[in-house]
Amino acid sequence: MRAFSVTHGCGVRGTLCHVPLRVPQSAKHNMGMPAVEMRRWSAAEVQALPEEPGKRFECVDGELLVSPGPSRTHQIALSMLILALTDYVRNANRALVLPAPLDYVLDPFTVVQPDVSVVPTPQGRAPTRDEKSEPPMLFVEVLSPSTARYDRVVKRRRYQREGVEYWIVDIDARVFERWEGNSDRPEIISELLTWQLAGHPDVFTLAVGEYFARVHGEA
Repeated sequence: MRAFSVTHGCGVRGTLCHVPLRVPQSAKHNMGMPAVEMRRWSAAEVQALPEEPGKRFECVDGELLVSPGPSRTHQIALSMLILALTDYVRNANRALVLPAPLDYVLDPFTVVQPDVSVVPTPQGRAPTRDEKSEPPMLFVEVLSPSTARYDRVVKRRRYQREGVEYWIVDIDARVFERWEGNSDRPEIISELLTWQLAGHPDVFTLAVGEYFARVHGEA
């Protein structure tokens, strides 16, 4: 497992530099669009970019990723999953469920903001500013048309190298994709999603069909 640091995106970008670093139009591109000109971005450069409402800035192995603001359905799916995971981990008091925006610096050229992350809390509480954060045990991305390639390919490969279990929530197909280890194919879950937090006496379960019915306003 590689060492990493965790920082809140909004706060970091306000303090890393005194002069805003503008993104050259030739280097900047939205997810799903090919880059006009490639350059290698560092995590520090991306974190120093000025905030732009409705946009998320990340980079993986030096590739800049710019994603547009999420849709309402995306946020509903995200909120419902966070609530379900939070209810589960709260009983054991061994982990926290954290939503984006939250920067994970995985290496000098990679900073990501997964939609959801689950991080262990061995002391039964959130770490203080001076304490080292434990490596995350779960990353989740809710799929959007503009982010599909990056979620399924670029980020997925990097998350696998980090050794973090990774879920993709496919709202349109109404399935969860679970990526573990170095597998080149995910487990497709359409009925019952299960997961167990280390040291938790119970297993997290999510009825996938019911979950997506609520997301789409059918239940």
